[in-house]
Amino acid sequence: MRILGVIAARGGSKGIPRKNLASLLGKPLLYYTVQAAQSSRRLTRIILSSDDTEIISVGQQLGVDVPFIRPSHLAGDEVGSTEVILHAVQYVEAEENRAYDFIFLLEPTAPLRTAQDIDTAISLLENSNADSIVSVARVEEPHPVKMMVVKEEGLFPFIPDRWHERLRRQELEPVYYVNGAVYCVRRGVLLTQQSLWGNETLAYIMPPERSVNIDSKLDLMLAELILTRTGGAGL
Repeated sequence: MRILGVIAARGGSKGIPRKNLASLLGKPLLYYTVQAAQSSRRLTRIILSSDDTEIISVGQQLGVDVPFIRPSHLAGDEVGSTEVILHAVQYVEAEENRAYDFIFLLEPTAPLRTAQDIDTAISLLENSNADSIVSVARVEEPHPVKMMVVKEEGLFPFIPDRWHERLRRQELEPVYYVNGAVYCVRRGVLLTQQSLWGNETLAYIMPPERSVNIDSKLDLMLAELILTRTGGAGL
C-alpha cells in the first residue's frame, strides 16, 4: 500500500496573515502537521505543495520534501483543495513513474491532529469498500436546530420545520462538523471523480480537543491553551 501525504500550504490567507507560518507556542503552524506526518507509520512519502518561498524554506528546514513550487494559478482563494492535490499527485507520479494507492491531504490548519489519527484513518479506509475517509467532531452546543437567522423583518429559525420553543437536548440527534484534520481518498476516486469524497465516505470521529481548526486568532489561542495543558501529548 503506497500512500502519498500532501501538505498543502499556500502563502495567502484572509483571517490570519501568513497563517501557515503563524506562531503557535513559538513554532510555525506548519511544524505541527509536519511532525505528525513524519511520525506516521503509514505514509510512504510526504511532500509540501506551496507557492510561497518562505513556507517552502521552513518546510525544507523541517525535513519535508518539496518537489515543485505550486503554480500561481493554483494558489488563489478560489482554488479548491482537489485541484491542488490532483496537481501534486500527477507531478509526483510522473517523477517516480509509479502510482500511489491512497492520497492523504494534510492541512496545517489542524495542528492538533496526531500521527495516530493519520494511521488509524488510513487503516479504516483500507479495511473498507469506501471511497474516502474524512474527519469530523461532534457538535455540542449550539445544535444546528437551535440556530437562528436574522433578517430585516425579525428573527427566524435556521431549520424552521424542526424548531420549537422548548427544544431539549435529548430530542436532538447527534450531528458532526468537518474539522479539517483528515482527508484520505483512493487514487482512482480522486482521478476519475475529481473529488476527495467520492460516493461513499467514512467518518473518522475525533474529540473536540484535537479538532481545533485555525481560522482566527481565537483559534490560535485555544490551540495554544490545549497544547500547554496537555504538554503537546501525541504531537
